[in-house]
Amino acid sequence: MDYDETRFEEREVKEIEECFLFREKPTVTWMNVDGLHQVDILEKLGECYGLHPLVLEDILNTDQRPKMEDYEAYLYIVLRDLDYRDETNEIETDQISLIVGSNFVFSFQERPGDTFDPIRERIRNNKGRIRKFGADYLAYALIDSIVDNYFIILEKLGEKIEWLEEKLVADPSHETLQTLQHLKREMLFLRKGVWPLREVIGGLEREETSLITGPTRVYLRDIYDHTIQTIDTIETYRDMVSGMLDIYLSSVSNRLNSVMKVLTVIATIFMPLTFLAGIYGMNFKFMPELEWRWGYPTVWLIMVGTGISMLLYFKSKRWL
Repeated sequence: MDYDETRFEEREVKEIEECFLFREKPTVTWMNVDGLHQVDILEKLGECYGLHPLVLEDILNTDQRPKMEDYEAYLYIVLRDLDYRDETNEIETDQISLIVGSNFVFSFQERPGDTFDPIRERIRNNKGRIRKFGADYLAYALIDSIVDNYFIILEKLGEKIEWLEEKLVADPSHETLQTLQHLKREMLFLRKGVWPLREVIGGLEREETSLITGPTRVYLRDIYDHTIQTIDTIETYRDMVSGMLDIYLSSVSNRLNSVMKVLTVIATIFMPLTFLAGIYGMNFKFMPELEWRWGYPTVWLIMVGTGISMLLYFKSKRWL
């Protein structure tokens, strides 16, 4: 995409050399590259725009943490784009590298996505301020789009946490524990992707470079506030997940205590009955009750009465 306030041009190039024609134009040029497997394209782009070899190496290495590096002629920014997949209930990550120059912005994505589609529509339809400002404002818009996507993921995680909390109280199970552990790993994964972003945005806002103009710094401050809000929400969710693990352990312990209480009551009731059965189970020759006509029903009556009396006593003490 190549644009200014009055004109706009968009094309999908087949050869990277076609992009080199826009280098000397005063308009803003945005080049987006999907897929990082074509190393020759990056090398040609780096030769044309004077990109440092370490920058090209970091673009290809998709395990970078969010960071910002100033190379005077351009800024190199690494971000983590997160997407929540409803099909798998997992968070997928995509490294996005931005190179911000005086009149150009390069964005490199691991795979095609729709994160930047709203920005493209704003440029096409000339909505908002994006075509009135320079490349630094375009970079701000791209970063803002990524940060806004974090709130969507946090909303879905919040719904998942609420559902899981109800599940833990009602019916804690081994599957629930596995879901809880998976959610805990997701929160850690999300924290690792978002936490360094605070330093990146703060560095862009404070960086003494002519590539970031004064009006854009105001908008960067807004992204910084959103980033802090996102981090606070993540920390809150992490505390809730840790608390839910305690709820699970308490629920399992309470259920085990209830079972043990019932078994203990049953064993206590049968203790005197076992004592009576043990006495009259002894095969001594001289036991008067053995010759008594009503001995057997009498023993039964005593045993049943003892059991009922103990059961009523336990109920009166609210042990059942």
